[in-house]
Amino acid sequence: MKVLILGAGVVGVTSAYYLARAGHEVEVVDRQTGAGLETSFANAGQVSFGYSSPWAAPGIPFKALKWMFQQHAPLVVRPKLDPLQWSWMLQMLKNCTASAYETNKSRMVRVADYSRSALADLRAETSIEYDHRERGTLQIFRTQKQLDHVGDDLKVLKQYGVPYEVLDAAGCVAAEPALARVKEKFVGGLRLPQDETGDAHIFTQRLAAICEGMGVTFRYGTKIERLALDQGDILGVVTDQGLLTADRYLLALGSYSPQLLAPLRLNVPVYPVKGYSITMPVVDAEAAPVSTVMDETYKIAITRLGDRIRVGGTAEIAGFDLRLHDERRDTLLHSVMDLYPQGGDPARALFWCGLRPMTPDGTPIIGPTRYSKLFLNTGHGTLGWTMSCGSGKLAADLVTGQRPNIQYEDLALSRYAA
Repeated sequence: MKVLILGAGVVGVTSAYYLARAGHEVEVVDRQTGAGLETSFANAGQVSFGYSSPWAAPGIPFKALKWMFQQHAPLVVRPKLDPLQWSWMLQMLKNCTASAYETNKSRMVRVADYSRSALADLRAETSIEYDHRERGTLQIFRTQKQLDHVGDDLKVLKQYGVPYEVLDAAGCVAAEPALARVKEKFVGGLRLPQDETGDAHIFTQRLAAICEGMGVTFRYGTKIERLALDQGDILGVVTDQGLLTADRYLLALGSYSPQLLAPLRLNVPVYPVKGYSITMPVVDAEAAPVSTVMDETYKIAITRLGDRIRVGGTAEIAGFDLRLHDERRDTLLHSVMDLYPQGGDPARALFWCGLRPMTPDGTPIIGPTRYSKLFLNTGHGTLGWTMSCGSGKLAADLVTGQRPNIQYEDLALSRYAA
């Protein structure tokens, strides 16, 4: 079977790997000059299997109103005359209930936990290196109120058997020794010891090279214009290099998925939520993080990647605007310098932004469409790196008609038709 994958980000490339490993002919198309050059390029770096949670949660609407007046707000909304933006935000608000949060988080943890084992197997199979560490994630609570609400997430972690530790301040320091220098700034934390860190861009590029060695063809620098139909199904993909055809088509275009699918009357509720990061060199290893620290107050991840510190976070609902706003950089620097004041060199920090493909419920869309040859693997939001291997393996099974190893029906686009 020949499968054409649209998109060479971390989700598209992992999908290519699992399809090629199963013996299929695979071709990947992307407008960029290489793999992993958009959202996968400089994300926060954490591989957070246990920290997988939807942004839509009880209390978020009220918090969003308060954030409007804060200097270092985790969420910024830049309203546009865009009906898709308003429709998406309304759907997200509808998911800010306790029951929806529990359902959505359970789906996300299921995919993330599957991805944990898939990534471990892939690493063993390929010996791939990508500045990875297996030292867990520590979610830092600066206030007692934050710590008191940790029970809301523990129910789902217990349900799926995800190991965790609720720590006091001393326990946080034991996990991240450099925090001893600022121990008065937090009261406790939640540690997820199975979480990992790694550079998604390096991983994607090296896995793409491995895929090429397995016979996968990559068509870089190729603009995807539209999907062509014939007799009610996909005929091929029209590009600026001509028509490309296959037996099956897997769309992994992230935030750009809805634009391609709209002419087919497939309403895919994926909207770009811009995230920012800075990357700076480590200047004192003992004063830097050993893994990932999530600053709960600012929703920012501080991650050790080899001899670098990656600081990623904030959510900006502003459509496809890729402008870099200095106030977002200030927020990232405020968080990292407050917790690790001697760890890195902010004067040499590289500033970046990317578009996270978010669904209103936080769960990715993985599975078939009403077109028998077209499948989706998109909408991973902030967790594309975390969920990539599990999503790629699941999508490969669904595309080729194999029975997946996890429940998958409620991950498909059809859940929005209910």
